[in-house]
Amino acid sequence: MLVAKAGLLTTVQDLGRWGYQSFGVSVAGPMDRFSHRLANLLVGNSTSAAGLEITLLGPDVEFQDDVRCAVTGAEFEIFVDGNRMPLNAAWIVPKGAHLRFGDRRRGARAYLGIAGGLDVPQQLGSRATHLATGMGGYRGRHLQVGDRLRIGKASSTKLSRMHQVQSVVSLPSENIRLRVILGPQDQMFSKDALLMFQSSRYQVSSESNRMGYRLLGPSIASDKADQLLSDATPMGSIQVPASGKPIILMADGQTAGGYPKIATVITADLPLAGQLMPGDWITFDVCDRETAVTALIEQEQKLLSIG
Repeated sequence: MLVAKAGLLTTVQDLGRWGYQSFGVSVAGPMDRFSHRLANLLVGNSTSAAGLEITLLGPDVEFQDDVRCAVTGAEFEIFVDGNRMPLNAAWIVPKGAHLRFGDRRRGARAYLGIAGGLDVPQQLGSRATHLATGMGGYRGRHLQVGDRLRIGKASSTKLSRMHQVQSVVSLPSENIRLRVILGPQDQMFSKDALLMFQSSRYQVSSESNRMGYRLLGPSIASDKADQLLSDATPMGSIQVPASGKPIILMADGQTAGGYPKIATVITADLPLAGQLMPGDWITFDVCDRETAVTALIEQEQKLLSIG
């Protein structure tokens, strides 16, 4: 696969680098794991296969062989040599053809699944790109014009098409609600601070990236933050630093931190969080664990029905 145009931020991602957080190694992987997995299922891959994460402005890539592809996640216009292709479906890109991303309508990140997956070297058991450390992916960086990536062997040599499916990932509109569970350090905040967090609207700032979203809005004070030792920080953790401005930690986030975490985005809503971009507005909806588990089961059942 040859990169003719790179797009704004196009990286190789699989499901991430698990098992090394205790050594300070971030998981990385896709910002929207559901859409990444869906793209792989549509082309007949394992859900852990490496594909491309495309952010805001998509690439133009040329294929040297016939390949089966699918694009999921954010709503982009997709073209193969001028022919418009559907989202959330598998289709064939002929040898020598160009796959091009056009205008984006909703969402921030699309996922390109390619039958056989991208065959880049594994580091610590993963092909995921972690930009801050230059680990994994293609030379540890986002793609550039002229890059050539190998494609692995597809599990099936039959390049069949698959009917279009309906993605279950909600894409951001003017204002979205993220469901959260309070804690694990919500006891470090006053009742007024917790009420402020739940009743306020926050905007994703321009100082946001794959490590985390810095939010603009009312400050949330904690007079007990200095009592906290460094603690684990999984994806979806909402930290509150001394400024009082919340930060949602995302795929490339650090593995531990000393800021209190007022809440955590539930797993079923992380794909929606992964589709946010600067300027989007968020409100937080506190729910219980039963609601979080039920939502995740429903989401996973929809993936199972496809695979």
